[in-house]
Amino acid sequence: MKQVPQITAEEAATFVKDGDCLMAGGFGMTGNPVHLLHALAETDTKDLIYIGNNVGEAGLGGGRLLRNGQLKKAIGSFFTSNPEAVKAAQSGDIEVQLIPQGSLAEAMRAGGAGIGGFYTPTAFGTTIADDHDTREIDGKPYVFVPALRANVAFIRAWKADTAGNLVYRMTEQNFNKAMATAADIVIAEVEYIVPLGEIDPNQVHTTGNYVDYLVQAHTTLEDLGSSASVASSAKKVSERRMAMAQRALQELKQGDVVNLGIGIPTLVADLITPEHGIILHTENGMLGVGPAPEDGGALDYPVNAGKIPVTALSGSSYFDSADSFAMIRGGHIDVAIMGGLQVDESANLANWAVPGKPLLGVGGAMDLASGARRLIITMTHTNRDGSSKLVPACTLPITAMSVVDMVITDLGVFTFPDGQMTLIELMPDVTLDEVRAKTEATFIEAL
Repeated sequence: MKQVPQITAEEAATFVKDGDCLMAGGFGMTGNPVHLLHALAETDTKDLIYIGNNVGEAGLGGGRLLRNGQLKKAIGSFFTSNPEAVKAAQSGDIEVQLIPQGSLAEAMRAGGAGIGGFYTPTAFGTTIADDHDTREIDGKPYVFVPALRANVAFIRAWKADTAGNLVYRMTEQNFNKAMATAADIVIAEVEYIVPLGEIDPNQVHTTGNYVDYLVQAHTTLEDLGSSASVASSAKKVSERRMAMAQRALQELKQGDVVNLGIGIPTLVADLITPEHGIILHTENGMLGVGPAPEDGGALDYPVNAGKIPVTALSGSSYFDSADSFAMIRGGHIDVAIMGGLQVDESANLANWAVPGKPLLGVGGAMDLASGARRLIITMTHTNRDGSSKLVPACTLPITAMSVVDMVITDLGVFTFPDGQMTLIELMPDVTLDEVRAKTEATFIEAL
């Protein structure tokens, strides 16, 4: 059995050359090879193309490379969480290429498998797919996504043996598993290195033939950024927002696998009890999400798609981002509940971009909107200026076309039988005249 060389983070940084394409694992700072990235930040290496879900947080992980001006381009799905990335993109200091989160993970898996690319329904009809090849397969439109490979991949694992076999911990698999297959040189930063035979072959997530070098490094709370701990204070939620969450919960049934987006949908999680028998999915690699712990952080618990520490219910499972989005695209998520900026008469959804702000964060929204068996949108009925979010045709950038099954606002509940926007229910203390006055879209009344 081969022995994988063990090197220092500083030695690892020397493998990255000017102009290289670098993959860096992690979802936020969870499973992030922060020590390797910080060592690289101490070098003069520049003009890098950085591939990752994001570029870490401000000054952490890839965020330190960004702050140093070492990045020429970033390819990923969600950069909005790092305000320095937003500023750099607005000023032109860095080029940004957005890829939906599921397509990003699959593109790396394809690159590692020697496949040139793949067709996916995700992002069809959106600005992200404007310059992509599209075609119809079995009557459904698909978008071509080319594979991704890198010169070097920095990944993070929990444990390695001296042959390079890797084991990830909880939601730290995320993009690391696919990246380990998709680079010319793979360097794994790990918490523990153990002798051969101490890892059960059944427990190996990444086999040693993919790994070129090992670096042992200890993760601390400081390395985790915003995921270091969870606040235990109670949330203050308006009655109207909670009413929307309660109405959405009524649409879920025992045994449903459900993905909850950020904003109002997260309130649904607070209402779910074990008696409901609902299985929560988070796209960064977990099935069976439980409530937030009273204290602790990502060193003790998995994190959800909001990068918030959560508990794991009995029967939970962990997997990588590529498998997670295969579940979504493959129709294995029963219901997705998402927020919205606009929904139109044709059941099109816009929820990822606002005019005047840089398009730096699509995340998994496009994958979920087009892949879940049923899509429920929860949103306030109007914007702050009083304009309607239910419109004849979306004027904001489209997330997915003809996908919305139900809209729950603070005024009413709408569905789309026979492709027609239909009001089926009024929210408490709301009149029909109020809904008519505040809705720009044309709808049928079926109360």
